[in-house]
Amino acid sequence: MIMFVDVAFPISSYKVFTYKVSPALAEKATVGVRVNAPFGRRNVKGIVIAVYKTNPFKGKLREIKSYVDDEPILDKPLWKLIVWMSDYYLTPIGQVAKTVLPSKLSTRYNPSVLWMVRILSKGDNANLDNLGKNAPTQAKVLAQLKTYEDVIQVSELRSLARNPLGVCQRLEEKGLVKLLKETRTPNVTGFTFDPISKQIYFTKQQREVLHKLSSMLNPKKFSSHLLHGVTGSGKTEVYIEICRKVLAYNRTVIILLPEILITPQIAGRFKSVFGDAVALWHSKLTQAVRAWTWKRICLGDFKVIIGARSAVFAPVKNLGLIVVDEEQESSYKQESPAPKYHTREVALMRGKLHKAMVVMASATPSLESYYNQIKGKFTYLQLSHRYGGAKYPQVFVVDMKKEQDEAGKIGQIFSGLLLDKIENRLNKSEQIILLQNRRGYAPIFRCNNCGEVEMCPSCNVTMTYHKVGHSLQCHFCGLKKKAIELQCKNCSGHNMGLLGIGTQKVEDILIESFPGARIARLDLDTAQSIVSTTKLLKKFSSGKLDILLGTQMIAKGLDFENTTLVGIINADTGLYLPDFRAGERVFQLIYQASGRSGRHKKPGEVVIQTYDAGNAVIKHAAKLDLKKYYNMALSERRELNYPPFSWMSNLVFSGKKKTTVLDRADKVRTGLSGKYKGLDIIGPAPCYRERLRGRHRIQIVFKSAKAQDPNGLKLHHFLQQNFGPEINQQTHSGVITSLDINPVSIQ
Repeated sequence: MIMFVDVAFPISSYKVFTYKVSPALAEKATVGVRVNAPFGRRNVKGIVIAVYKTNPFKGKLREIKSYVDDEPILDKPLWKLIVWMSDYYLTPIGQVAKTVLPSKLSTRYNPSVLWMVRILSKGDNANLDNLGKNAPTQAKVLAQLKTYEDVIQVSELRSLARNPLGVCQRLEEKGLVKLLKETRTPNVTGFTFDPISKQIYFTKQQREVLHKLSSMLNPKKFSSHLLHGVTGSGKTEVYIEICRKVLAYNRTVIILLPEILITPQIAGRFKSVFGDAVALWHSKLTQAVRAWTWKRICLGDFKVIIGARSAVFAPVKNLGLIVVDEEQESSYKQESPAPKYHTREVALMRGKLHKAMVVMASATPSLESYYNQIKGKFTYLQLSHRYGGAKYPQVFVVDMKKEQDEAGKIGQIFSGLLLDKIENRLNKSEQIILLQNRRGYAPIFRCNNCGEVEMCPSCNVTMTYHKVGHSLQCHFCGLKKKAIELQCKNCSGHNMGLLGIGTQKVEDILIESFPGARIARLDLDTAQSIVSTTKLLKKFSSGKLDILLGTQMIAKGLDFENTTLVGIINADTGLYLPDFRAGERVFQLIYQASGRSGRHKKPGEVVIQTYDAGNAVIKHAAKLDLKKYYNMALSERRELNYPPFSWMSNLVFSGKKKTTVLDRADKVRTGLSGKYKGLDIIGPAPCYRERLRGRHRIQIVFKSAKAQDPNGLKLHHFLQQNFGPEINQQTHSGVITSLDINPVSIQ
C-alpha cells in the first residue's frame, strides 16, 4: 500500500515537503524517522513529521529513496519542541533541528567487531613442513597459534602476515582453526564512578517533599517545582526516590547537570540503584560511546539519562520527569551558535509537551526562579537542614587589606589563618578544597619599566601568563605565544613582571608551603579529558589526595565525606564586572563552594579571603544568609527594571570596522517600529568586551516591563515584527547580527 509523508529538511527556513512512500517502504513510515529523499538534484536527509494514507497534495510527488534509521529518533512532542524553539528564539527551524538531532548518529550504528581465532585439534597436529611448502605464511601463523592455549585477536598476528584475517580464513577452510566474531561494546567505565551504594533513611523534610511530588505524578499532567535545598540536604536522594516512582509508571527520566565534571559521581549513585537503565550523555564522550548510547536511547533501552545541557534533547519516549540540578548556572545557556537557548526554559516547555513533571533544584536558585515561586508559578519545596545531622560549616572572613598591612607583604595570596587551617587538616588526615576562580598563572603580563600591559591584538583583553608551556594565552580567542620571546612594545625593555593570581600560581605556593601534601589542580587546562578528570575525582574521593585546587567547576555538586575545609582564595573575582548579575553570581559561587565542607559527620570550616570585607555580597554570603541577600538583590532589580521584573533581549552587532558596525547599529535603531508602553530600548552602545576575535561589538538592549507585558508576548511580537527568524544569519557590509532572547549576561 502506498503511503504519503510530510518531510522537514534541516535547511535554514521552515519548509516541509510531501513525498510518496512505496509499498516496500510503507511499513516503516513513522513520525520521527529520518529518510533520504530527493531534494533538487541531490538526496538529502529529512525527518518525517506526518504520515497520511491518502495524498494530501494535488501536485506531482517524488518518492523517498530509503531510511536513515530503523527506529524513530523523535516523537511528536520533541518535534513540537523544535518548532517552539524556532519561534521563541527566532531561529530557522533547520538550525534548531541541527542542534537537537545529532547529524552523525544513526539507529543503525553497530559497535566494532573483533575477529578472534583459536587453533583446532586438527591444526595442533598438522605437519607444518608440508603446509609451509605451499603456504609458508599460513605455516608461520599456525605455528604461532600452537603457542596459545586460548583464543587471540587476529590483529595480534600482523607481524607475521599483511592480512592475518585472510590467512586465518584459508586455515579455517582447511579445518585447522576456528574464527569467531566478538562485538566490542564501547567502554563507559571511565566516565563514571563505580556504583555508590548507600543506606538511606529519609528525614521528615525529605518525606514531605517526596509526598508532594508523588501526589502529582499519577495524573499525566505537567507540573513545575522549585526544590530549594541547602548544600548537603540530600537533594540527590530525593531525585532518586522520585525517579523510582516515575519508572514504576513506565515513564522515563532526564537528569540535567550544569557541569560535565559533576556527572561521574552522580551517575555512580544512580547506577547503584537503577543499574544498566542509566545512560550518560554529554559532549566529552567518545564518538563510539555517543553513537552506541544514542542508538540505545532511541530503542528505549535506557530509562534514566544523566547529562549536561544537550541531554535535554535526549530522544526518550514517554518522558515523565526532568530534573534541572543547580538550575541557576549560566552554563545551561547556549551562547553560540543560534539557537541561544536556555536549558531551563527548554526543559519547562518539553515538560509541558510531554505532560511531565519538571523539578528545578538548587541551594542557590536563580533570582528569576526564586521570584517565580514567590509569585506562585512554581510549587515551592524546601529542604532547610543538612542530611544526617551534619552542621553548617563555620565561616571565617579574612580582610586581605589588613592582612597585608600587618604582615607587610604586598600581593599576599594566603592569609595566616588559611595556612594554619590547611596545616591543621593535613595533620588530621582530612581533606581540603581550595577555590581560585581564575586559571593560568597570572592574568597580567606588564612591563615594570613603563607599565605597558600585554594585550591580545584580536580581543583587546589582557593576555594570561601560563607557567606550563611558558606562554601567554588569550582566554577568548585562544591565541598563544611564547612569553620568553617578548619585550615591551612601548619601551622595548625586557623587564617584564606578573600581576594577579591564577590557579597555577596558587598550586606552586601550595607545593612550596606543604611539600608532603598530595595536591591536584582541576581547571580548564587540566580537565582535557573526562576520563582523566574522573580518575582524579576518584582519587580525591578515596582519600589518595589531600588538597583539590580548582576554579568554579569544583564549587558545586560534588560530595566528599572527608572534606572539612574550604578556602576561597579571592572571593572578589568577578564582583565588579559591569553586569547586573555579577553580584548574584559571586554570592552563589561562595555559598556553593562553602557547601563542600563538613557535609557528613566531621564538622567543616570555610575561610573566605577578600579585599572588600564590607561588601554586602561578601557579608551575606559569609553568613550563608540567602534570604536577606536575595531580598536586597530583588529590590535593586525592581528599581532598575531588570529581570525578573522585565523581559530582556540583547542584539549584538559585530564587524572588523568599528565605524561600519556603529553605522549599522544606528540604522537598525532608527528603523525600529511598534514601540509600546513599558518597552525600554538602550543603545546602541559598546559591549563591555568591545572587541573579541578581531571584531568590534555594539549592542542594543531591549527591556519590557512585566507590569505592562506579563507574559513577554509584546516584546516577542516586537522582535518578530522588526527582525524575524533570519536575524542571526544576517550580514550587512561585513556586520553580523546576533539576537539573544533572555541573555544571562550583558558583556
